[in-house]
Amino acid sequence: MSFETAIDRVLAHEGGYVNDPADPGGETNFGISKRTYPDLDIKTLTREQAIEIYRRDWWERYGYERLPDAIGEHLFSFAVNMGSHMAHRLLQISVRDVGLDIEVDGVLGPYTVQQANAYRHPDVLLLLLKCGAVNYYRSLQKPRFLAGWVRRAMA
Repeated sequence: MSFETAIDRVLAHEGGYVNDPADPGGETNFGISKRTYPDLDIKTLTREQAIEIYRRDWWERYGYERLPDAIGEHLFSFAVNMGSHMAHRLLQISVRDVGLDIEVDGVLGPYTVQQANAYRHPDVLLLLLKCGAVNYYRSLQKPRFLAGWVRRAMA
C-alpha cells in the first residue's frame, strides 16, 4: 500500500473549503480543520499543502503502511474523519472480535499492528472495521451527515 493510494481515498471523501455551522468539523478545507490547525489559513490551503499535512501528521506519525493494505487505507481515512484515537479503537475492537487478545486503548502500537497482521482473513477484519465505523457514525446522531459517512465507511 502506498500513501498515494491512501490519500486518494481520503481526498475522494473530503471536499474543498467548507464552513458549515452544522458540521462538527467546523471550518475545513480538504478535510483539514481550523480546530486542529488553528494557526493555518484554512480558506487558502492548497491541495498540495493538505497532502503534506496528511503525510506528516497522519500517515508517517501512525505508520498505517504497517497494516494490511485495505485495512491501513481505511484506518487512515477513518482517523482523518473521526480522530485517530477512535479509529484505532475500532481496529482494536475488530481484532478482539475475531478472537485475538488485545487491549482496546486507541493506541496503534506495535502489538496492535502485529495482531492485525496476524489474522489470516484480512477481508473479515476489514468488514468488521467498516461495520464498527458505521456504528460509530450512527451513534453521533447527525442524520444530515450520516449518508456521506456511511459511504466513506463502506467504500
